[in-house]
Amino acid sequence: MPLRRRVTLVAAVAVAIAILLVALVSYLVVRDQLRGQVDDALSGQAILVQQEGNRALGGGLPGPPPNAGGRAPYAQVVGSDGTVLLSQGGLTLPVDSTTRTVASGDTDHRFRDVTVGGSHLRVLAIHTGVVLSNGQVQSAAVQLARPLGPVDHVLSNLRLILLGLCAGGIALAAALGRIAARRVLAPLAEVTRTAEHIGETEDLSSRLAVHADDEVGQLARRFNWMLERLQGSRSALDNSVRAQRQLVADASHELRTPVTSLRTNIEVLLESPHISEDERRRLLHDVVEQSEELSALVGDLIELARGDEPAGTPEEVRLDRIVAESVDRGRRHTPDIEFVESLEPVIVSGVPERLGRAVNNLIDNAARYSPPGSTVEVTVDPTGVGVRDHGPGIPPEDLPHVFDRFFRGQNSAGRQGSGLGLAIVKQVAEQHGGSVLANNAPDHGAEFRLRLPVLEAGTEGVNQPWEPEASPSRS
Repeated sequence: MPLRRRVTLVAAVAVAIAILLVALVSYLVVRDQLRGQVDDALSGQAILVQQEGNRALGGGLPGPPPNAGGRAPYAQVVGSDGTVLLSQGGLTLPVDSTTRTVASGDTDHRFRDVTVGGSHLRVLAIHTGVVLSNGQVQSAAVQLARPLGPVDHVLSNLRLILLGLCAGGIALAAALGRIAARRVLAPLAEVTRTAEHIGETEDLSSRLAVHADDEVGQLARRFNWMLERLQGSRSALDNSVRAQRQLVADASHELRTPVTSLRTNIEVLLESPHISEDERRRLLHDVVEQSEELSALVGDLIELARGDEPAGTPEEVRLDRIVAESVDRGRRHTPDIEFVESLEPVIVSGVPERLGRAVNNLIDNAARYSPPGSTVEVTVDPTGVGVRDHGPGIPPEDLPHVFDRFFRGQNSAGRQGSGLGLAIVKQVAEQHGGSVLANNAPDHGAEFRLRLPVLEAGTEGVNQPWEPEASPSRS
């Protein structure tokens, strides 16, 4: 059964029960009031009869005035043996064991309903004494009866009215319950339509309107929040898939050149056994160089393929020590470049190996674009790591793309590198909650700034220096 129909049914049943209870209570109260008036009139006349005491059978029974209900239209006197001694009103009332018990004096009075000749009567029997014709006093019962026809007629009409009200009330409750259910469940219907739309179109941009700050409104907010999370996850997944596809496409393109060149040199060596020793050495030197370039490119691709996956557990590390060891490595690899460092003690949270890889790439990139005998300046302060060279700088049109994968600017001609080094720097920075910027120095040369969240600065750290593995040049 649909939820809307169940809500309508529950509302109708609840209202029906309430109306039936009200109708039943109203009917019982009215019935008791009407019958109570008849009983009061009978009791009033009974009191007058009992006050009169023993009486002769010839006279009529006393009764209250008409404004107090008047005399009972039917009355009779019954002896203790059940004999009817006197009857008034032209109607003989039934005598039962209870009446005889009252006549004998064992019971004071007793009300009961009887039907005589098609008339519904209310009868009250009271004990009294009568004087017989021989002067003797006999114990007897006086039966006073009033018709209940008018009361029954009023109650019959009242029952019809209450039944009509119950039927109309239940029908109205069902109609109003259906309207209320439609209004209350409209947001749920909207949720259903939105879910169906998303299932059919896979469009996660749909949102529910929040109409009120109630449970349904909270459900709409939760549903919208869930859609936002799903849309964000979907967008991140799509971006990741696109990035991986682009990486594979770019890697295929970049790997083709060194692999082709390597294969060509090897084929020349295999198919030309009579080449000179100098030519053979030159080809073997090219093979070794191309193998190293290929290894470096594969290593960079593996590094980038990690995406946002952390390479290890973050820990508190001394950034200045990592940079100092990267500078020492740079001096060993490029002895014709002078490195000048200014390193303040700085503690950051991160993975030492990844941070060292990023700093190595920045220093290698600066050394690659610096002319022999020039200076590379390296700094560490609370804002992060700065690397500045005194080379030709970065063409303005290349600045927005220097951190793109496989991007090689106008100044890259004739220089080794895969175009992945700075992309790795950007990836490491973002993984550690930081960023990397590139710009041209005011006079000449390029300047890079790796910004990282700093835990503490200007204090001697507690971590031991980390020894990074030597890695080939990156750009």
